[in-house]
Amino acid sequence: MKDNRMDFLKANYHAHTWRCQHAYDTEREYIEAAISMGIEIFGFSDHVPCPYQDGYVSNIRMTMKQAPEYVETIRRLEAEYRDQIKIYAGFEAEYVPEFYEEQMRMFRNLGCDYMIMGQHFLGSEENGPYTGTETEDESRIRRYVDLVIEGMQTGSYAYLAHPDLMNYQGMDSVYDWEMTRLCKEMKELDIPLEINMLGMGEGARHYPAERFWKIAGEVGNKAILGLDAHCVRHIQDVDSYRKCMELAEKYNLNLINKLEL
Repeated sequence: MKDNRMDFLKANYHAHTWRCQHAYDTEREYIEAAISMGIEIFGFSDHVPCPYQDGYVSNIRMTMKQAPEYVETIRRLEAEYRDQIKIYAGFEAEYVPEFYEEQMRMFRNLGCDYMIMGQHFLGSEENGPYTGTETEDESRIRRYVDLVIEGMQTGSYAYLAHPDLMNYQGMDSVYDWEMTRLCKEMKELDIPLEINMLGMGEGARHYPAERFWKIAGEVGNKAILGLDAHCVRHIQDVDSYRKCMELAEKYNLNLINKLEL
């Protein structure tokens, strides 16, 4: 009989909703699936909206006007399911200095619980470039690490999602130097690093990257599992969970199973 348990995964803080335009199923279906899998804490962290000033419309995130309804929906479900599971409302956000203050005002006004950092771009989404694009440009990996460190020093983000998203394919020595710099700073700031289960489940993605987690293991970073759920199936992906646990064991990672929010 196949083992369908995910015993260590008691909390997840990385999940998206239909508002990001590339996720499916309802918030209620997510919650029901999480309960069925034995998850005790479930956080929604859809892509943070950005206050674009020039009319740019994103196709990967909600609008600023949608944000109140997003939080209100989660709050209603939090109350409804309070005896079965703890629900949090948050965002996954890039650190973009030009948007940061306005996004933080929105975050406070909506009464959100947390943000995680997912540094998908080296500027705004409008200007890019996407950090997951393969590159040999040393300036890009350096910029990625600089932005992550600068953003985390604000104290606004609970953890770093898919820290190995930066797809640098140049010299190994450059990768090792920059990612060691990142890992050491995250350890100093006590910021956990996410082992991304969605990336593990979709073989075409370049993360989780073993070369990154080897460094994190040597530095001694805290690590946390993140479903990065875009549909119910991702919440039920036991095979990816098992592979992520094997990765954590291989590199002797300091794995935690919940955040103190």
